[in-house]
Amino acid sequence: MMKTPGAFTLTPHKVTVCILIQMYAPPALMSLPFPFSSVSQHNRFGLFLIALTKSCDDILEPKLDELINQLREIGDLLYPWLTDQLISRLSSLSSPDDLFTLFSDLRGILEGPDPSAVEDEQIILDTNSNLGMFLRRCLLAFNLLYFEGVCHLLTNIGIYCKEALSTCPSYELPCLDDSNNDLEALSEYENMDLENIVFEKVTEEIEARKMASEKVSFHLHAPKALFGLVEDIEVPAVPSSKNGDNRRETCSYAHTPNDALRDIDSGGGAFLRTNWQTEGYLMEQADAIEKHGSSFSLNAFEVILRQLQKLAPELHRVHFLRYLNSLYHDDYFAALESLHRYFDYRTLDCNSFGRYEIALLCLGMMHFHFGHPKQALEVLTEAVCFSQQRSNDTCLAYTLAAICNLLAEIGISITTGILGSSYSPITSIGTSLSVQQQLFVLLKESSRLAESLKLKRLVASNHLAMAKFDLTHVQRPLLSFGPKNSVKLRTFPTNVCKELRLGSHLITEFVSERLTTTAEGAFSTAWLKNLQKPMGALMLSQENVSGGSSNAFQFCAQPSSIPGSVMQLVGSSYLLRATAWETYGSAPLTRINTLIYATCFADGLSLSDAALAHVKLIQHLAVFKGYKEAFSALKIAEEKFLSVSKSQILLLKLQLLHERALHRGNLKLAQQVCDELGVMASSVTGVDMELKTEACLRHARTLLAANQFSQAAAVVHSLFCMCYKFNLQVENATVLLLLAEIHKKSGNAVLGLPYALASLSFCQSFNLDLLKASATLTLAELWLSLGSNHAKRASTLIQQALPMILGHGGLELRARAFIAEAKCFLSDPSFSVSQNPDIVLDPLRQASDELQVLEYHELAAEAFYLMAIVFNQLGQAAEREEAAASFKKHILALENPEGEEDPLIDTR
Repeated sequence: MMKTPGAFTLTPHKVTVCILIQMYAPPALMSLPFPFSSVSQHNRFGLFLIALTKSCDDILEPKLDELINQLREIGDLLYPWLTDQLISRLSSLSSPDDLFTLFSDLRGILEGPDPSAVEDEQIILDTNSNLGMFLRRCLLAFNLLYFEGVCHLLTNIGIYCKEALSTCPSYELPCLDDSNNDLEALSEYENMDLENIVFEKVTEEIEARKMASEKVSFHLHAPKALFGLVEDIEVPAVPSSKNGDNRRETCSYAHTPNDALRDIDSGGGAFLRTNWQTEGYLMEQADAIEKHGSSFSLNAFEVILRQLQKLAPELHRVHFLRYLNSLYHDDYFAALESLHRYFDYRTLDCNSFGRYEIALLCLGMMHFHFGHPKQALEVLTEAVCFSQQRSNDTCLAYTLAAICNLLAEIGISITTGILGSSYSPITSIGTSLSVQQQLFVLLKESSRLAESLKLKRLVASNHLAMAKFDLTHVQRPLLSFGPKNSVKLRTFPTNVCKELRLGSHLITEFVSERLTTTAEGAFSTAWLKNLQKPMGALMLSQENVSGGSSNAFQFCAQPSSIPGSVMQLVGSSYLLRATAWETYGSAPLTRINTLIYATCFADGLSLSDAALAHVKLIQHLAVFKGYKEAFSALKIAEEKFLSVSKSQILLLKLQLLHERALHRGNLKLAQQVCDELGVMASSVTGVDMELKTEACLRHARTLLAANQFSQAAAVVHSLFCMCYKFNLQVENATVLLLLAEIHKKSGNAVLGLPYALASLSFCQSFNLDLLKASATLTLAELWLSLGSNHAKRASTLIQQALPMILGHGGLELRARAFIAEAKCFLSDPSFSVSQNPDIVLDPLRQASDELQVLEYHELAAEAFYLMAIVFNQLGQAAEREEAAASFKKHILALENPEGEEDPLIDTR
């Protein structure tokens, strides 16, 4: 149905969606509405409604029979009830009064109950949510209608229902709007095996519908570049023989190599595979390789590739699949050979434009993957030169994005003579630029090219890269001469949020890209999986949705869903949101965004990305719930990500072991863990900078716990020089704070004050709010250690930091603040314990409880020691002895840390 462009117009389709929302969130309901049996089932229906509301702004709207067909995606159990309810409610709209009653009920959904009377499990529709905003727009549009408009809408609803009932009265099968020939073809598809679906038939049907000006959903927009990937190959029929099993292994169309052995021709006769099926199989396996990484079976898939190459030597894409397989299994020489072979064959094609620079781009990314930053930068720079010479702006945009990723991830201190002499936007500035400034210029140029070429995925990726840049870099003017305005040397969180929001908009506006580079370089083709379902072009999948393989955003009946690359980018925006809030110091928002990333985008995640999400959640458990909870979750994560090479799960395990060893006073184990961390980092300069920084910080903290102050200070000073060299300014805030801690513990508080103040300055520049609160607390402890004369100043600093610490700080930071607050009161000559003992005892009790959860014996002993002093001044002997006994218990635990074995984890 056509819709008038411009203002929001109320149509029968929108009224239908409103009725579905009414089924989703009935007013004043205390539990799940009938017939939903679980929260996940209800949530799936809600996500389906969100997809519907977002597509309501399209010019073409679906007919009622198409919408009912889409309801099958919710599940076979719910489909009959939802269909019957929808048809009966629409049919009951027989007069204008019925419409007024309907919208009055919808208004009641938005108003909701009294907030003071809301139950815990009551379902309430937020007026600012996607569904709430849609209802508000519909209510406003209805209120603006004259009576004639209401009558006209009622007439359209009648026609809307009549067309659906006359076209497909049983709603058993989806109706195709073509002739009986299409229905016969549909029945043939239902009887065919998975492998015999002819993709060209689907393409012809799509084109026919476009010519007939019928609706094609936005989910149907397959990349046009993909239609040009089909090579003129023929897979010859293999005669039935004793090698029949090998024949089936070769030609089967499967998701994984293990499934590729499935027998699809029980008759044992010869069969052919179309170009689309062969290409689709390879692209699907490439997507699986990128998702599963090193856990993808190397040898089993290699057997299949050899068989395919034997049957179709002209199928050059086999070499690219072999390259990907070797790349993710860290076989450098095999990956390099396969990549060279692939592009050697591709250059023999008649249409070889841009192949050389694309080959350089892939080679540079391969060097980057294997940790060769210098070689990667040289190859990518050469790719920039050839892209400029041949006016290949598409490859240029992607190459610049790859260089930006390289400069952001790899520590490079000097790039003079590489980028500066080859790329005109840099040389045109007329002055030498730092790595940070070159990264900014290249990001802007890549974004400009991507927007001009309408490369939506690259635009979104560049938005995320710019958000990451704004998160950790202070933007300085590029020109060192001329008039200068006052510049605030600090980051701006609003810019980060803006870039993240723009990056996540991709899912609502993605379109087909005419890009050969993406098809050959990225191979993210999750949308091809729906082409395997033998149900015709416009039919919904009727598979059970209880498994974990269903995509929460794939609700359309068409064979192409949202591309995997799009889902990965949108998911990455949430992971980057979590990282940003972690940097700023908001633990709740970090946890929420990580949970969204891990649940809503589970199907599109690679194993490494999923492991990173689990790492963040387990770190949150360790900081706020203690090590027992964290290690329990870690054991589950270890089993899940056992096959991931270079897993961040292992890094997390070492971090937790080191933290707990320091808290228990087990310095021998702490040093062993530090050595393990140092071995994990690459020896190549500039590679694994985060891991190297982490290892140095933990080594210095181990030396500090052993009271080796000079050695700890030397390690931290060396680390500061390295961070300054590679422009790791955010890390420098932590390094300076550790230097202040070293001087505080060594008794040189005066020397520690400048470092604490410098750390505070870094925290303010980069908006590190929680680290700023920690630095403020350290500054207060330094002033307090200078004598009782500075107790009031220290107390003022602690009161400034307490709101942030109590709202977002973990158990250790909160306990430190409580102990420091109590010490301020006890050091103040004007304070009398006997007059107000609870103001000291309450924070000490809370600190001792939280420190015992963390098994932090040293600080717990200090808390009980202060409690014993207070009880002694109050004359409470029993409480004093109890606190003294707890103090002694923690001191003994510190003196004998090896006696505390942990049954939860193997420390080897």
